[in-house]
Amino acid sequence: MRDKIVAGNWKMNNDLQEGIKLTSEVVNMVQDEVMGNVRIVLGTPFIHLTNVAKMLTESENIFLAAQNCNEHESGAYTGEVSASMLSSVGTDYVILGHSERREYFGETNKQLAAKVDIALGHGLIPIFCCGESLEIREANDHFEFVCQQLTESLFHLDTEAFSKIVIAYEPIWAIGTGKTATSEQAQDMHAKLRTHIAEKYGTSIADDTSILYGGSCKPSNAQELFACPDVDGGLIGGASLKSRDFIDIVKSF
Repeated sequence: MRDKIVAGNWKMNNDLQEGIKLTSEVVNMVQDEVMGNVRIVLGTPFIHLTNVAKMLTESENIFLAAQNCNEHESGAYTGEVSASMLSSVGTDYVILGHSERREYFGETNKQLAAKVDIALGHGLIPIFCCGESLEIREANDHFEFVCQQLTESLFHLDTEAFSKIVIAYEPIWAIGTGKTATSEQAQDMHAKLRTHIAEKYGTSIADDTSILYGGSCKPSNAQELFACPDVDGGLIGGASLKSRDFIDIVKSF
């Protein structure tokens, strides 16, 4: 049975004190309210990882994610952070291939394949992001485009390695724009991705792969999105910066 996951992506937000406050609020709400069987993930900037990891030591269902890692083991890569560094401070997940990383920093499918490998090698669970621009969707090439992202970055993995991957589908045209894919659009893409995975790894692996939706998910639409049979949770951007909104999304299952 695949995991239900709600992962917050803080992006480049929150100084140290703000991050500690937000984490504390989330931890306290999880302790006080009924969450159900949902894995909660906090995707923080690098400066927060050590502190947040310490704050989560008593939390059984809250996990820590980094927002990126370098594809090399170590070396002269000023400003970069390695998978081994993330693992050493207690990081559980790492977000890879976010559309902003692809657009602003030119990350390619080939480069992301290397990042996936090194993350897995250090015991991190990749949350692999995929998604299409408005132009690709309007050209009706969105299914082929997103499936190709999986093929080129993930399908070199053997079955055991792939079974550890979490997929996050993010329609780029719905990130930070206030637009949201309809529940039908989200379900259609998630079902297509699951079928694509099944063609490579078999139905059992596909059925066990968690596929999250990431595109302006908020308390007002989370319940409808999460009710879709192939939507297993969300990768939450702006709403993850407000503890009440984030927890309300978690409670939307």
